[in-house]
Formats: sequence, structure tokens, C-alpha cells
Amino acid sequence: MGLLLWSVFSQAHAAWTVNMTQGATATSNAVFDLHMTIFLICAVIGVLVFGAMFWSMLVHRRSTGQVASHFHESTTVEILWTVVPFVILVAMAIPATKTLINIYDSSESELDIQITGYQWKWNYKYLGQEVEFFSNLATPSEQIHNQAPKDEHYLLEVDQPLVIPAGTKVRFLITAADVIHSWWVPALAVKRDAIPGFVNEAWTKVEKPGIYRGQCAELCGKDHGFMPIVVEVKSKEDFAKWLDERKQEALAMKELTSKEWTREELVERGDKIYHTTCAACHQAEGQGLPPMFPALKGSKIATGPKEDHLHIVFFGKQGTAMAAFGKQLSEVDIASVITYERNAWGNNVGDMVTPKDVLALKQAQK
Repeated sequence: MGLLLWSVFSQAHAAWTVNMTQGATATSNAVFDLHMTIFLICAVIGVLVFGAMFWSMLVHRRSTGQVASHFHESTTVEILWTVVPFVILVAMAIPATKTLINIYDSSESELDIQITGYQWKWNYKYLGQEVEFFSNLATPSEQIHNQAPKDEHYLLEVDQPLVIPAGTKVRFLITAADVIHSWWVPALAVKRDAIPGFVNEAWTKVEKPGIYRGQCAELCGKDHGFMPIVVEVKSKEDFAKWLDERKQEALAMKELTSKEWTREELVERGDKIYHTTCAACHQAEGQGLPPMFPALKGSKIATGPKEDHLHIVFFGKQGTAMAAFGKQLSEVDIASVITYERNAWGNNVGDMVTPKDVLALKQAQK
């Protein structure tokens, strides 16, 4: 009978999604255990207090002829209702303090990653490794606009996840470039605000490889809901291979800057960059969302001098939602997306911006 009740309880608990999840790290499990411990203490207190209250109302009700006792200033009662809550609070404070100290102890990390929030993407920089990239929402626009069925990870998928090694203490240095964001991955028990001009620290150590998902937990603007986080944990061997591949890609990207590109090659690459980076605001067909996000189709910027087009993409436009992409995208990607915008949706200007043009602008700012 006991096994049957436990089986039913376990199944009910598995379906009860209101409660916290245990997570994938020792810290997240400690937080879960602390939560359940304090919850049980509160539940016991509630049962005792309400039980005594209802018992008193039932047994000592006036209709049974009960007469209330008259007493004042009971020293024993006053000591009990002072000492008992104090003991309960101390009993809860001890494990809570231990857990908090552990959460904020980011010392002796084996890998440091700088996380910077942008509207509406995340930048990951592996300090000392010369690896850096942006992570963007990968959910197709057709799903967002209800033109296609939504899959299991709707709005929780990215083009490039954050990759970390298993069994390694990883420290996160979290900040923002524009407005306040919040980097939150429940399974890792990590949630830190990303504030411009400030650096907050967090850490994690995941023992088993897997994929863990989260979101920006701060209302950071119009597309706040389109800013997911995906953390992929690899074995140490696989992570070392991945890191080496990313370093090789970084070197290859530098070589691409000096390559002689054709307009067709830039347009093809720019198509992908635009739909990953720009389409959320300016829309897939360049029609925009006026007045906040102007149309690019037939616009003065996209059909005017290419120097002006490059300038606004590189530096952004102050006082508007147009962000500066000079530090967000590579020279090749900036050149590609501008060339695409100038030759898409009937603009057909016929010219191109090369990666060398972008590099020259970047060097002129130093």
C-alpha cells in the first residue's frame, strides 16, 4: 500500500510543473533542497497554527457552554512566541546562508566567459582564448507570425549556443551594451542582471553533457521575448575540439576580410545575416514597422550613397532603435548585409560594400 501511494505521489509530482526543478548542477540542487526544506517548515507551521485555531473554535465555541478564561501578561506564552520563531528562523537561515555563500563564490574558475547583452542577442567572449561570437534567435519568422507550426523549442533556440566543458568551474562576467538585460538559465541556477557599465559575476559547474535553455528575464524592449539562451555542455575532449575549431574559424574570418569578393557572393551571405540580425525590426521583406523601424525597401539609406549606409549600420543612429553594429558584426558580415540591402526587394542599386571598406572605417576610428 505504501509503495502504491509513493508511486502515485511520484507521478503526480512529475506532472506538477508549478514547483521548481532540481536543475543540473550541485548549486541548483542545493537551491531546490533549500526551497523544499523551507516549504515543508512553512507547511508544518501552517498545519499546527491553523489546526490549533480550528480546534479551539470547534471545541471551545460558545454553543457548547464554554466560558473564556481571563489572564494577562503570561510570561511563559511571551517567551514561547519569541523563542520558537527565533529558533525556526535560525534553522532556516543556516542552510540558506551556506547556499548563498556558495552561489557567490566564483573564485578558482577554470574558464572565464564575458557575456554581454544587446537588444536582442547575447555576445559571448571566451577570455584569453580569442573566441567571440553572437548568439541570435533561430526560430523561423514563419513560426513567429503563425504561418508555420511551432516546434518543441519555439523561441528557445539560437544559431550559436554558449558551449562550456563538463566538470569545469566556469565563471561568467555579465554586462550589457545598451539597456538592462538578465541572463537566466534555470537548470544551472544562474540568474544575473546585465547592466551597462557594471559587471556582475556568476558561475556554474555542470557534471554531465547536455543542452540547457533559458531566456532574458528582464523586460528589455519590444523583442524581449525573442532573446533566448542556449548552453551546450560538452565533454572536456569535445569542448577542446570545438574551441580549436572556433579559433580556426576566427583566423579564417580574418583571411576573408582580405578576399576579393563578388557582389553575388556578398548578397548571398548578406541574405542570411539580414534574416538573422535585422529582420526582427525591419521585417523579412524590408517593409519595416514605421515609425520606429523604417522600411529599407526603397529607402533613402538603402538606395543612397553607400558611405552613408555603411556609416549608419556601423555607428547606429542616436535617439532611435537603430543599434551600432560595428562591434557586433565582422567586417565581412557588415559588408554582406549592406550589399544585400542595397540589392534586394527591388532596390537594385547595383553597387557593393566590401569588407575592406568596413575595415578602413574601423581603422580610421582608432
